[in-house]
Amino acid sequence: MSVLSEILDNHILISAMIAWFIAQTLKLIINFSIHRTFDVAFLFSSGGFPSSHSATVSALAIGVGKYYGWSSPTFAIAAIFGMIVMYDAAGVRRAGGKQAEVINQLVEGLYQQMTHLSQERLKELIGHTPFEVFAGAIVGIIVGVLM
Repeated sequence: MSVLSEILDNHILISAMIAWFIAQTLKLIINFSIHRTFDVAFLFSSGGFPSSHSATVSALAIGVGKYYGWSSPTFAIAAIFGMIVMYDAAGVRRAGGKQAEVINQLVEGLYQQMTHLSQERLKELIGHTPFEVFAGAIVGIIVGVLM
């Protein structure tokens, strides 16, 4: 059996990837419905609603639990890994986005006085609100159960 066919036969991996894709596609659809602009960059962006990080790790944990058992050490690892990722998305990465927003405002103010400064903006949308994380987890759980 070739490596590619083995990868494609890994239902847990496929489930996690589908959950990621659905969450990213939802971002694209939601952005279009709000702003009436079709921006394919949303398929590869971080931050926003729903959290694709949460969707991916939730589908992964559900798949591992279904395949290896809910009391298995492998499920425990996947569940704890998922919790860390979701905590990080709503905590550390969200704080980083808020800091980037403040830095961008400071640079804009300084740029008017010192034109030699770079005006390249830092990415501000890198984290998630708790609601975005929760919504992503729901997407991942649904995908994981259905796969």
